[in-house]
Amino acid sequence: MRQVRPLGKARKQRRSVSISRIMAFTFLGIIVLGAFLLTLPAASRTGRSHGVLTALFTATSATCVTGLVMGDTYSMWSPFGQGVILLMIQVGGLGFMSAASLAYFTLRKKIGMRSRLVMAEAIGASSMSDITDHQRKLMIRAFTVEGIGAAVLTARFAFEFPFPQALKLGVFHSISAFCNAGFDILGFKAPGTSLMLYHTDPVICLTLTALVVLGGLGFLVWDEVLREHRPSRWSVYTKLVIITTGILLCTGIVLTCLLEWNNPKTLGPLSLGEKLLAALFQSMTLRTAGFAGLDQALLTPASKAVSVFLMLIGGSSGSTAGGLKTVTLVVLIMFLWNRIRGRYTVSVFHRTISDDHVLNAITIFFLMWSLSFFGGVFICATSAVSFADGLYEAVSAIGTVGLTTGITPALRPAAKIMIILFMYFGRVGVLTISFGFLKKKPAGERFKYANTDLLIG
Repeated sequence: MRQVRPLGKARKQRRSVSISRIMAFTFLGIIVLGAFLLTLPAASRTGRSHGVLTALFTATSATCVTGLVMGDTYSMWSPFGQGVILLMIQVGGLGFMSAASLAYFTLRKKIGMRSRLVMAEAIGASSMSDITDHQRKLMIRAFTVEGIGAAVLTARFAFEFPFPQALKLGVFHSISAFCNAGFDILGFKAPGTSLMLYHTDPVICLTLTALVVLGGLGFLVWDEVLREHRPSRWSVYTKLVIITTGILLCTGIVLTCLLEWNNPKTLGPLSLGEKLLAALFQSMTLRTAGFAGLDQALLTPASKAVSVFLMLIGGSSGSTAGGLKTVTLVVLIMFLWNRIRGRYTVSVFHRTISDDHVLNAITIFFLMWSLSFFGGVFICATSAVSFADGLYEAVSAIGTVGLTTGITPALRPAAKIMIILFMYFGRVGVLTISFGFLKKKPAGERFKYANTDLLIG
């Protein structure tokens, strides 16, 4: 006899699936539209189309705020093409529903329940209460930060270039930094060098670092810090994000200095202050920013290994950054530390972390590392590159970082397609999986087998 599923449960399941599909297909639609615009001859610097694969690769990288490119952005794309890329960065960075909500606010239209659910998930909110007010604040604050960053960068670039060009450079790089995209249009000075010509410039480096860190903290952290000025009253999540971000940033600086201090191809020729500034920029850019202050191909093997680890961690949930996310790493470390000491519960700041959260963190960690390893093997098997460079590229793609050792243009079409899929999954797939974690627990299994004993370890 066929068992009939309760109507309420069926509706909840359909709603959850619909929301996940909306998020995935909307991002896909933005990518396809951007790719179409980039295939137009008007988008090319030479007036000749770069082809579908190059356009799709660039559109995916921009929308998923990754930063991997098939060639220098300034040299390949016309002002129109650069404008398309910047628009995709902005939409992909703030979240497609953030952009949609801005249109709702402009047209003064009511936001429906389904849109509210998608908006809540897109920014990492756990509640739909006052989501429209939250979105309005999100947009205002994001544009304010980007505006301040653009003003500072424009003032700095105005010392070198005419004001219209300085303004363009300031706006583009401010948005690219805040959205953790890593695209640059400085190729007119030296194609493919990214920010290497400015890695000792304190104004540019510190401004970009501030933008990247603020974008990577997440809008929920912003809201709580601005609303509650006493750290003792912050939520456990906000405390973990801020502390972990500071620790990872300092760790990256220290390790970069230790491993690159005497490297004649990176930090070696610099003065003490310049070395510290370059190390700070390198540590920051590994948090899914993607700006290259140092030539990644010239790093020591140990530095590349550290970079892979930091790139995979990424930023925080509900932010413009990608990766595993900072709190995921904290939950994993605390779980392992407690298990080593024979404890079965994980607690922090006098609060217990549920078993579901721990299992979710383990699942995402295992999935990301497995895909990264497979990607590294696939790239070196299909293209004439080493496994180390292939793994670096794969992690950069799935962590939506955008750093490369310079192998991206030389990859075979199959490897480029895999990188496209990795960038899409790193931005959309993890978000969709996380949404599944946020759903209410299902009714449970219909039956359960008897327990068995195994030898582990």
